[in-house]
Amino acid sequence: MSTIELLSPIAIPMMSADESAKLRVTQNRVVRSEWMKMRTLRSSWLTLGLAIASMAGIGIIISWSTANDWANMRPRQKARFNPLADPLSGLFLAQLAIGVLGVLLIAGEYSTGMIKASIGAVPRRLPVLWAKLLVFTSVTLATMLPAALITFFVSQKLLSAQHIQTTWSSPDVARSVIGVGLYLTVVAALGIGLGAIVRNVAGAIAVLVGILLVLPVIASALPQTWGDRVNKWLPSNAGQALMSLGSDNTTLSPWRGFAVFCGYAAATMVVAAVLLKRRDA
Repeated sequence: MSTIELLSPIAIPMMSADESAKLRVTQNRVVRSEWMKMRTLRSSWLTLGLAIASMAGIGIIISWSTANDWANMRPRQKARFNPLADPLSGLFLAQLAIGVLGVLLIAGEYSTGMIKASIGAVPRRLPVLWAKLLVFTSVTLATMLPAALITFFVSQKLLSAQHIQTTWSSPDVARSVIGVGLYLTVVAALGIGLGAIVRNVAGAIAVLVGILLVLPVIASALPQTWGDRVNKWLPSNAGQALMSLGSDNTTLSPWRGFAVFCGYAAATMVVAAVLLKRRDA
């Protein structure tokens, strides 16, 4: 081989503008990637199925039980009966399933090390977080809102046997039922944010349970004057004001409470975004 051949430049193929555009990382492509990851995980659909079954199954079963046992109930119980309480009683287990799934979708990647591949493909990092948030909140709203609507109408049909049902057009009913889907959507965002902050599945789930369930119990143990002031500002209590029939001085107004709950979730996502940019994967 001659010296001229050794020193000759190597031809490097150049990509066209169209080929380069096909390889560009865009937010839309990151969203599609996160959707593909979620829909191919069996655990995602099992947990989401548990949330749907909890929302619909528990509400319908309790409504059926109330309708069958109505004649045997005490007058005080009948006087305090809320026709929305039974249909929406599955909310408490459903919120745990949705929150846990939100944690798993991001903290699970830290546990398996897959987050390095995700961040390696999207070096700017934040598009991954926004994509997970958009995909999961959209899936939550698209599944849990219909589940709440089906639960309401089936339950009211069961309660109508005793003429104790309510109607969609009654004051605050439509807002309360639709509020279930909105509330659980914000819980989904909260789960994503906590998963990104804690980066450990067990730890993030513990924090989630503490925020949604333990804090209200602790606040209820406070003296009544303190409890009335503190309870209504707690995340879950503020968010669930959207599903109440009316309000009093111990709860925030429905939309104000929901705005406060959204504020908690937004603050969690801001902290998650800052930490995602600053910390190593």
